[in-house]
Amino acid sequence: MRRVCVFCGSSVGARPEYREAARALAWALTRRGIGLVYGGSRVGVMYEIAATALEAGGEVIGVIPQELVDKDVAFTGLSDLRIVGSMHERKALMAELSDGFIALPGGLGTIEELLEVLTWAQLGLHKKPCGLLNVCQYFDALVGFLDHAVGQRFIKPEHLGMLLIEEDPEALLARFGRYHAPSVDKTGWALGLAEGGS
Repeated sequence: MRRVCVFCGSSVGARPEYREAARALAWALTRRGIGLVYGGSRVGVMYEIAATALEAGGEVIGVIPQELVDKDVAFTGLSDLRIVGSMHERKALMAELSDGFIALPGGLGTIEELLEVLTWAQLGLHKKPCGLLNVCQYFDALVGFLDHAVGQRFIKPEHLGMLLIEEDPEALLARFGRYHAPSVDKTGWALGLAEGGS
């Protein structure tokens, strides 16, 4: 695994543990020789993980749309800052550069980015691990909703099992190293349910 993409907040959040977790993840990645791909910002939790990875001597690639550069939120101290034309291009390039995806606490953008790459995994468009670093139980409500969707037969249990959830960065990265994507036929399952199957 060469690089991991980390989705996280442009705010620091309400608890110092969120910033501490970002720094701990940066050190854990660097110790393993794994580069960081992230959204290229100099604010919030995003800044904490990028600045710490740089301090630790790790590779950091920021990917940011021109619109956000114009708003002066880009981390210009990066050695590799890639400026793209849109949010769609940003997500596509981040995915292309990365061998796995982790979400730290963040808001709508963080959740949307994680669920998109998890959807791509469900559809078999990639076989890369997707993980939640569940700092201070931040993602418990989201995980509860996803469990509810499984119970209502909108998500297969095997697909939800693709989302690796840990509270400790070292434990999450260890699971990334052992990850093998399951082979699940989503279309056949959906058609079977529509016809009254199980």
